[in-house]
Amino acid sequence: MQRDEGQRVFYASAVIILILVALGALFPEGFGEVASRALGGVSHYFGWFYLLSVTGIVVFLLALAMGRYGKIRLGPQDSKPEYGFFSWISMLLAAGFGVGLVFYGMAEPMTHYIAPPYGDVAPESAASARYAIQYSFFNWGIHQWASFALVGLIIAYYQFRKDQAGLVSVVLRPLTAKRPGLRRFNGALDVFAVVATVMGVATSLGLGVLQTNGGLHAVFGVPESGLWQFLILFCMFLAYMASTWSGLDKGIKRLSNLNMIMCIAMMLYVLFTGPTIKILETITLGLGDYVQNFFVMSLRMSPYDNDPWAQNWTIFYWAWVIAWAPFVGTFVARISRGRTIKEYVFGVLFVPPLLACLWLGVFGGTAIHMELATEGLGLAQATQQNITVALFEMFDLMPFSGLLSVMAMLLIFIFLVTSADSASYIVAQMTDNGSIDPPLYKRVLWGVLIAAICLTLIAAGGLKGLQSASVLAALPFTFILYMMVVVMVRELRKDRKLMLEGLRQHYREMPVGADAFEARDQAKSDGMPPPEEALKEDDETAENDTATLVAPKPQP
Repeated sequence: MQRDEGQRVFYASAVIILILVALGALFPEGFGEVASRALGGVSHYFGWFYLLSVTGIVVFLLALAMGRYGKIRLGPQDSKPEYGFFSWISMLLAAGFGVGLVFYGMAEPMTHYIAPPYGDVAPESAASARYAIQYSFFNWGIHQWASFALVGLIIAYYQFRKDQAGLVSVVLRPLTAKRPGLRRFNGALDVFAVVATVMGVATSLGLGVLQTNGGLHAVFGVPESGLWQFLILFCMFLAYMASTWSGLDKGIKRLSNLNMIMCIAMMLYVLFTGPTIKILETITLGLGDYVQNFFVMSLRMSPYDNDPWAQNWTIFYWAWVIAWAPFVGTFVARISRGRTIKEYVFGVLFVPPLLACLWLGVFGGTAIHMELATEGLGLAQATQQNITVALFEMFDLMPFSGLLSVMAMLLIFIFLVTSADSASYIVAQMTDNGSIDPPLYKRVLWGVLIAAICLTLIAAGGLKGLQSASVLAALPFTFILYMMVVVMVRELRKDRKLMLEGLRQHYREMPVGADAFEARDQAKSDGMPPPEEALKEDDETAENDTATLVAPKPQP
């Protein structure tokens, strides 16, 4: 039965994706215009809902980590993290940020420097430079990881602590099981997650191919043509197929670690060859402004003057990450086994955003200080003309510019490979009943389909339309997130109640000041079984005693 359900999800997802891709390829302009208008309408009418929801998720996760449930592990209570901290964070960055941070780490602060958010300050001034760093930190900060962290936490809790499939439909089963009218939508939830993942990844891979072609054109004079884009995509396809064949530990883990080392090396090089003290001061001031204005920026809109900045930037970002949450969240769950909820939340919600802020501060701060120090330098103009090559224009002004540009393109390439590999793994898992180790043929098949979709849309010019269509998935999935939170809180209460009941049965009283986890650790140090195990043993003993009492006496 489960195998049949997985096959139905697979075929339904494939049909829907092929229909959307056909529309994008056959009618690229019309499809793109309709999708963009729909996205604009949703952002206009529900922008406030996105801002409130993402901010609420941040508050919920922090309250969960700091509260009574923070010590619960994503797995058996005695389990240990499956991956070391460095590898864990490296894989988080590879799946969550990917190529975007490399390309827009310099370009986004420069864009806000040229056109300040909400028009609050004069453009291309010291005030706009400060504002640019502040809002870049905000857009790439804690809020961007909130949806990923929430979905990953809930999926990991069910997958590793409850020993259930890591699927959205499984998480919501307690709500749909008692409502026959909703039960039929279980499979539709998984199809929805697969379609959103494949469209989002194929779009990002295609945009990354175009951007890589732009970088090769800027550095080596390679023409921006369909042939070169096909060659770039083909090389990426071979690389992530090799990574997929190697498996999670050998493929994605090693590539992610390599990415992290290269990111740190590039960041340190730019820091120490650029205006070092100015960059460090920029990062420090930016973090202070970010923390001080955290809630103001989180809920800021323009109801009185209809300024489009929030809709074009913050609201679009939040919709994009919510639409990506099924994919990134499921991958984050897969690599987070054995960590406590507190470790997980603080690791996922703070470490990648902190690294992103450092990257933005170093690259964006360097570009802005260069522009302020030298009139007519041209970095601002280059960013306005072609945002994809702005980073390479900055490298031209630094020592060993050719080496830096090659490293940046290699970094982009590896990020795209790890993103595609992660996506093929997660989509295979989603279409294999949530299996923690989906079969290789499904991973390869989805990898081939993602590459084929990407190539088709590049050739037809339908990438932008599919990107807008994929972001539209954020609205319905936000409501699904709310339902997942309700189920998660219920399960955590049951989990803690079981531990407390075991504690009471174990010690015959409730020790003052002790919680379930402290009592469990104390029992373990005393050489006694954990309270919840003792409770299960007591229940089994009672059942055996009852069976003995009612059993008929043997006849002589």
